[in-house]
Amino acid sequence: MRVREAPLEFKIHGMDCAEEVSVLKREVGPVVGGEEHLAFDILNGKMTVLPEAPHRDANAIVAAVARTGMRAEAWRGPEPSADGFWKRRGRTVMTAASGILLSAAFALHAWLAGGVVAALVAEGGGVPVPARILYGLAIVAGGWFIVPKAWIAARRLRPDMNLLMTIAVAGAVGMGEWFEAATVAFLFALSLLLESWSVARARRAVEALMDLAAPVVRVRNEDGSEEEVAPETVPPGTRFIVRPGEKIPLDGRIVSGASEVNQAPITGESQPVAKEPGEEVFAGTINGSGVLEVVSSRPAGDTTLAHIIRLVEEAQSRRAPAEQWVERFARVYTPAIIGLAVAVLIVPPGLFGAPWEDWIYRALVLLVIGCPCALVISTPVSIVAALAAAARNGVLVKGGLYMEEPAKLRALALDKTGTLTEGRPAVVEVIPLNGHTEAEVLERAAALEARSEHPLARAIVEYAGRRGIAPRPAVDLQAIPGKGATARLDGRIFWLGSHRYLHERNQEVPGIHERLEELSGAGRTVVIFGNDTHVCGMIALADTVRREARPAVESLRRLGVRHVAMLTGDNEPTARAIAREIGVDEVYAELLPADKVQTVEKLVEKYGHCGMVGDGINDAPAMGRASVGIAMGAAGSDAAIEAADIALMSDDLSKLPWLVAHSRRTLFIIRQNIALSIAIKVLFVVLTFAGHASLWAAIAADMGVSLLVISNALRLLRRD
Repeated sequence: MRVREAPLEFKIHGMDCAEEVSVLKREVGPVVGGEEHLAFDILNGKMTVLPEAPHRDANAIVAAVARTGMRAEAWRGPEPSADGFWKRRGRTVMTAASGILLSAAFALHAWLAGGVVAALVAEGGGVPVPARILYGLAIVAGGWFIVPKAWIAARRLRPDMNLLMTIAVAGAVGMGEWFEAATVAFLFALSLLLESWSVARARRAVEALMDLAAPVVRVRNEDGSEEEVAPETVPPGTRFIVRPGEKIPLDGRIVSGASEVNQAPITGESQPVAKEPGEEVFAGTINGSGVLEVVSSRPAGDTTLAHIIRLVEEAQSRRAPAEQWVERFARVYTPAIIGLAVAVLIVPPGLFGAPWEDWIYRALVLLVIGCPCALVISTPVSIVAALAAAARNGVLVKGGLYMEEPAKLRALALDKTGTLTEGRPAVVEVIPLNGHTEAEVLERAAALEARSEHPLARAIVEYAGRRGIAPRPAVDLQAIPGKGATARLDGRIFWLGSHRYLHERNQEVPGIHERLEELSGAGRTVVIFGNDTHVCGMIALADTVRREARPAVESLRRLGVRHVAMLTGDNEPTARAIAREIGVDEVYAELLPADKVQTVEKLVEKYGHCGMVGDGINDAPAMGRASVGIAMGAAGSDAAIEAADIALMSDDLSKLPWLVAHSRRTLFIIRQNIALSIAIKVLFVVLTFAGHASLWAAIAADMGVSLLVISNALRLLRRD
């Protein structure tokens, strides 16, 4: 059996935006056997060579990255950067220097020329030498991080936005337009700085998840003493103490104490959840007013919080269709703009005798406005912001690829048990017979079930406890496998069991038979309780429907999901009873896992986009076949969560319509950004041909659009 190789991971110094990702794909892709074997995380500056890549020579990969002007080193994790001040703040320093020098140059220029208007209209030799020197220094500072990348792009005949800007600035200097050249250099450097800031803002939204982890664990030793240790050193099975108001450091199960826990950081639940001994708690959640003693169930690197952080980080490499479209468009768009600029430069003067200087200037303006910066950055920032916002709301989306899918859903298949229902039986009705009271039936039935671990038995005992009814002591308790149990209460034999056991005892009188059939037809499981002479009563149990299930289905319909189906392995009568209560459109009952896959395939074929929501191992194949698989994350099996594209961390079905609405909002903002970016480009192309556009106005417009699309994208981070 071949051992699966681990991916090669590199920290890429200088990878700040999607444009650099495109450059790396073109250069490193051939080295590893194709760019499809590469994945990128812009937020953390990480490049991953996937295990299936046919060529994985680390030295060759590092050398290929170096040819792009960036630097690669082995990935050591997302620790705080050890880079010096210049690496961390160099771009900010040079952009600020460019702005200061530009302001000083223009002030000096205006003073020497005799006024602001005179300085603005000065051309060629009209710019005094001292002002030229300051303008030149402003250009050098603004282009400090741009020109090296432009040179690499020119040398490899791979034009990019850095090359466009460099040509435009050089052309303006050659024409004596010093003020415009310096302004373009400064504004473009500023736009790249803002782009870097927007990525950092999105990165901080993801890093906020990491801040949820508690720095220490207060471990209780065997002698009763307490000791604070790092979470990474605590093995599963260790007891630790959580005081009021503290973050819970590890996943675990409460062994003593009770409190209300704020689970919003993990599950997105708005209200604190009451926790008692025996219940689970998650790392990163916040304890309320009680002291809890917890036994850890997982190591620090395997907690629910750690999984969320890891999946959100990995999600950056799974690009949305909109991102892929923008990248393909930019690959064609940039060379096309250069070709158009060359045509503008040559055709009017060469064929029609137009002034060369005028059309050279217009060609430079076209190069500037052709920069695809706003277009390229708009989509990835939107996707990252949407992923972070979803995680903060308890919805874990495993990549931009899946962020768009919920917006397109026209059908949705939902598993019944554990998804639409709570997944555990509960008492819904107690029916006393033959002169017995409800309290008597519950008291005696709970006595027979007190020691059983069967789900029905636990449900009866819990229900009696909630009613304040304590089980009476039972003696000579005997379990009858698959049928029920008998015991002696107050010196008399009582029995408890199923419909089949009642039939075997020959105590099924006509009235009871009809009532049992009626309850079974309504989807109830019935436990019958009696003695040697008659039936004392019946206890009806059912897997209770989640209270948010029906409102969620209604909300999905209002959002345009045309068809909601329920899939279950349960029997037809039970399935139809649950379906009526929830209000789904169609029921598929008595399904095996393979049947669920076939059903989802039919729905995909009929409606185009169909999602599947489930929680169990048997749902995983169907989720993999759906357009988008959604797992109930809190109670779901690991197999279902791994197979799913999206996980609802709180098992709250109301998050489904929220997810659809959030996905649509994300798509709407992406389309807004793309449309705005392209519209401004088209407008300035028209103005350029009409002779009404200038270099500085073009770059200012481009920077303004970049700011607008970034601000628009970051709106997705706001809490709904």
